[in-house]
Amino acid sequence: MKDVKRIVLAGFMGSGKSTVGALLAAELGWAFADLDHAIEARTGETISQTFATRGEAYFREVESAALGDLLEREQTVIALGGGAPEIAANRNALAADEATRVVVLEAPFTELYERCIAQSLQAGTAVRPVLANKDEAEARFYRRAPHYRAIAHEVLETASLDPTTTVAHVIERLGLAKR
Repeated sequence: MKDVKRIVLAGFMGSGKSTVGALLAAELGWAFADLDHAIEARTGETISQTFATRGEAYFREVESAALGDLLEREQTVIALGGGAPEIAANRNALAADEATRVVVLEAPFTELYERCIAQSLQAGTAVRPVLANKDEAEARFYRRAPHYRAIAHEVLETASLDPTTTVAHVIERLGLAKR
């Protein structure tokens, strides 16, 4: 697909958006952008701080603006935040851009939950606040699933794939050439 200028990776927490995104960008010789990092750069705060001090509505406004800026870039792989597709303006921005391909990384909730817990233990950080209550996190997972599917050009089941294999599948499915 010669007309692809951006690849957006979407999916729930733990789906591998950031890990796969960085590897994919390196494989293609493209830039990598993590929407959460773009938001933190705009606010000067961590995502958790922004939620705590300014609330979710403010966070979502900044998120939409940051996404709009990232969609201006070419030859960029973008890792969306897990909740970004819940916002209609974000879904519309992704759908309106013919040069952007959205790949949704999927796995069963239990797998994603365990990945997130393992990540926090490895990094020595606290468990993500939205994962503190497993039942609420699972409800969030199922609430977001239709939004992910609505924006997807491709859906890739990753439960049995390592990040390198996932990258190879994305490249193949989108018909891209490695650098």
